[in-house]
Amino acid sequence: MMNRCGLITVQKEPVPLKSIEVELEVRDHVATVVSTLNYQNKEDKAVEAVFVFPLPGDAAVCHFSAVIGQKEIVAEVKEKQEAREEYDDALSSGQQAFLLEESEQSPDIFSMKVGGLAPGESASIRLEYVTELAVQADDGLRFCLPAVLNPRYQPQGSEGASVQVFSVPASLVPYTLCFCGRLFSPRPICKVESSCSLDPLQYLNTDQTQATVKLAAGHKFDKDVEVVIYYKDAHQPTAVVEAGQTSAETGTLMGDPVVMVSLYPEFPQSVMSSVDSCGEFVFLMDRSGSMGAPLNNKERHQTRISSARDTLLLLLKSLPMGCYFNIYSFGSSFQHIFPQSVEYSQKTMEEALKKVEEMKANLGGTEILEPLKHIYSHRCIPNHPRQLFVFTDGEVGNTKQVLDLVKKNSGSHRCFSFGIGEGASSALINGLAKEGGGHAQFITGTDRMQPKVMQSLRFALQPAVEDISVTWDLPTGVSVTVLSPPITSIFQGQRSLIYGQLTGKSSEATEGSVTVKYSLAGRPSQNQLHFSLKPAEDTGLTVHRLAARTLIRSLEMEDRDEMGENDGGMKEKVVQLSVQSGVSSSFTAFIAVNKTDGKVIQGPLVHRNVPTAMLYGRAMSRMAMACAAPASFGMKRMLKGKGRSPKTRSHCLLTDGPISQKAVPQVAVHEGACSSDLIKGEVATAPKRVNRDPFMQLVSLQKASGCWTLDPDLAAALGKSREEVEKSKPATVNSEVWATILALIWLHGFKMDAKEEWELLAMKAASWLRAQNAPCVPECVDAGNALLGCSVQKDALML
Repeated sequence: MMNRCGLITVQKEPVPLKSIEVELEVRDHVATVVSTLNYQNKEDKAVEAVFVFPLPGDAAVCHFSAVIGQKEIVAEVKEKQEAREEYDDALSSGQQAFLLEESEQSPDIFSMKVGGLAPGESASIRLEYVTELAVQADDGLRFCLPAVLNPRYQPQGSEGASVQVFSVPASLVPYTLCFCGRLFSPRPICKVESSCSLDPLQYLNTDQTQATVKLAAGHKFDKDVEVVIYYKDAHQPTAVVEAGQTSAETGTLMGDPVVMVSLYPEFPQSVMSSVDSCGEFVFLMDRSGSMGAPLNNKERHQTRISSARDTLLLLLKSLPMGCYFNIYSFGSSFQHIFPQSVEYSQKTMEEALKKVEEMKANLGGTEILEPLKHIYSHRCIPNHPRQLFVFTDGEVGNTKQVLDLVKKNSGSHRCFSFGIGEGASSALINGLAKEGGGHAQFITGTDRMQPKVMQSLRFALQPAVEDISVTWDLPTGVSVTVLSPPITSIFQGQRSLIYGQLTGKSSEATEGSVTVKYSLAGRPSQNQLHFSLKPAEDTGLTVHRLAARTLIRSLEMEDRDEMGENDGGMKEKVVQLSVQSGVSSSFTAFIAVNKTDGKVIQGPLVHRNVPTAMLYGRAMSRMAMACAAPASFGMKRMLKGKGRSPKTRSHCLLTDGPISQKAVPQVAVHEGACSSDLIKGEVATAPKRVNRDPFMQLVSLQKASGCWTLDPDLAAALGKSREEVEKSKPATVNSEVWATILALIWLHGFKMDAKEEWELLAMKAASWLRAQNAPCVPECVDAGNALLGCSVQKDALML
């Protein structure tokens, strides 16, 4: 009889993981994260616990250890297959073993195996990683602790084994999370915001450069833990030199000093206030079944797809005359509104908006690779740089294939990506922007999609920075090997990071400089930073590990580019660098074996999957979940010896009552299958449309040229009757000029809190008004203010 005390899964199996404790340390824009996972086996047989979980896609995992009783066992990094075999051999011989490995398909998913936990025994597993914090468009630094791991859709015919995830609904996660953080900054910490409930920010000193944050008790695992930190005078260029490891050989990455340079280019205001009127804008929208889920838990009527429709409306209204555009949507298949990009006009805009209005989350799974191939198959339009906007909830299993394709085409476009909802893959969203020379945004919690997307459109409309070069000025005898990929894009207010390995010594000079030169709107520009060569004292090996991670990712991508051409030479380099630096890679794994206590674990091990939280993103009133125990992580392999019991099939369907066949996504279950194989089903009915608010109604009435026409719909959006609007019009002004001025006054008078959303379309309206050379504009502004009860100044309207 199985002992069922303690936590159990949906399938009534005990869960040996009891709690997770996470400690965050942020120094300026670099985060060090230490997670402690506490396991306890309350069964009467020895167990093997398998935990598949998310981490930030750009994290450098640099430590893995286990504490059992008073003994700590520290893992080593080894070639992945070698580590797996050592793990299997240890279990077969009755020893305890611990294995941590990165998914071969997506660098933001890891698998941890705790093998040989004896009855009644406890173990604390420590996992450490470092990562840079992303700069948001509002200047905040974003840290995200992924707590949600949605099933990854694996397109048919894609390479490699699927990422296998064992998930349960967030409300059923059977372990607890404790999260706290310490913040250190050379500048005052203004505030900290979070999508989760935090205890009040505690400052540790009077100048407010040190503080602590703590997650309020009772986290429900219904969202990722997102923390956004705001510093005073945030964007100061910095350079940190870190001394090499004394035990490492000079001339190697870990033995030499490494410099991390953070640059924040500042563009002239004249450039920032201008809007490029050329460009080809391609919008790629996810219409898989999960896009029918609520955008957040507070406003459940607002689904991801309905918010996406409103966002496309704003985008289309904000495009400049003279550009080209097209809209693709994808699921298991893909569609496009026009066979190829068309010139932006009133006719093409209306045709596109009609199709956008009909968009539903009804295209099945998430196959993003094929629509990208189709987009790239079209030649770019001369003098119209291609700007690609990708919207997805980011649940794909072939992340690396997608990123390789974007990188291959990076010379012909910029890619702006948007991760929608909790659990969106950070590796996919950040990778799309990084490889495509664009900018990534995440829409989580109660975030509105529209302001974040419009911020990215502002970036896309900035003149492209060209001819980027980086030069170093170092003392005689000192040289630098750049470890980062070349900088391919620069945006106002966004950080550019450069890692370099320093070799040699200088007897006198103690300072160096780095200069980034580029061409902006046809004018040469540059940013220079002088820095001390004296190593910092408080960084440990953080900078080295981040540099190693950067170089490992570049080499892994080169390996995929040269598949079959280099006889494994690139893989060998990655393994060597990963082992030397102690940073994980797709070709290596952390392995620890408890060889010293002499105990032999008796009998076959009972296999236990530790579930992660899954937000079951389907637009249906009842919850259904298909799951099965994963056979293994990555490649399936035969187990040696008798250390483990045979794998058993275990499938379950959890429901709160009868569910119609149409409402439930179709599930293909096979040996070793799980919820990762779930094909996102078609949403049977369209979401109920709520009445459009006056703001979106006003936006929808704007013409492609930027003007509005005087009609009853406009009057209604302004909250007036047609008679009131027409009666107040100055006699000498035509109706379109009057209607456009009224719309601008209403936006400035009533929607300043949403200015980021309408600023571009207002600029287009003001430009149209100036082109009309209309008389009596001041009189119109006065009359409009009187009608609408506002006091907006003419200068504020950019007239």
